[in-house]
Amino acid sequence: MNQDFPILNIVGSDSGCGSGSGCGSQSNSDSGCGSGCGCSSGPGVDSGLVEGLSEAEFLNSRRKFLEQASSVMLGAVSVTLLSGAAVENESSSDADLADANEANGEKPPVYAFLVDTEKCTGAGKCLTACREENNVPEGYARTWVERYIHLKDGTVIVDKVPETGYVDENKDTYKPEDVERSYFVPKLCNHCEDAPCNQVCPTHASITSPEGVELVDPDLCIGCSYCVQACPYGVRFINPETNNADKCTWCYHRITKGEQPACVEACPTGARSFGRLDDPNSEVRKILDAMPSSVLKEHLGTHPKLHYIGGLPKEVV
Repeated sequence: MNQDFPILNIVGSDSGCGSGSGCGSQSNSDSGCGSGCGCSSGPGVDSGLVEGLSEAEFLNSRRKFLEQASSVMLGAVSVTLLSGAAVENESSSDADLADANEANGEKPPVYAFLVDTEKCTGAGKCLTACREENNVPEGYARTWVERYIHLKDGTVIVDKVPETGYVDENKDTYKPEDVERSYFVPKLCNHCEDAPCNQVCPTHASITSPEGVELVDPDLCIGCSYCVQACPYGVRFINPETNNADKCTWCYHRITKGEQPACVEACPTGARSFGRLDDPNSEVRKILDAMPSSVLKEHLGTHPKLHYIGGLPKEVV
């Protein structure tokens, strides 16, 4: 924005005091002078400092200058605010969405994620849905499913379910008569209330949304891997395509629009549930009120928001 301001030919001291005033360092007072400056009377005007202008002409010229300067400042503030709003509306990261939700002034919802291991069949549909929804690179995962096989000789075997699931029942080498029991345990970010990953991040890129969802700000993340090492659940990784820390976000971009996480929507048996804890009528609230639940590594005091219905065997860590 271009403005034509009246030009004042000011000479002498920059302090606004007459020559020989003996001013020290300037204070924050309106006069612009330090104590004992001996400034001339009136609103800081010394006609001897202006060449070619009478005091009346100087005052009138200064008034016009201030009016136009104020207009420019107000215009600049308006442009800044409008630009900020535009960026917010076009935000593409979860961190931007979190900032927008925090700024709306409304009380944020409280969420929880439930897993029922008795319902999980290792179909692998959740894994594919997560990868496609969040552009997860091959060889990495935001969520996975572990299969636990307890043999009658006391051996416990743990492996990961492939995205294709266990479609071939004859692929295993374990004889049915040797197996005591088996079950599946889905894993994902626990979204801890006291998240160790946030505590170690040197750039504060690991943040908590107003809803309590743990997120990564891609503009602040430097890929140092501190949070990856600090997570006791092993759910973080450095994305080779973005060089940022990556993890499950409960599909934050979906849940803020009232949708379900992709893995919950894709689960064919209803083993995964997501909803509001602060809503007494929500499914997760009713389940937690009616059934016992447990969390992973409770002794660490991280207070996960990921709950497992019923008890988890001690072998599950």
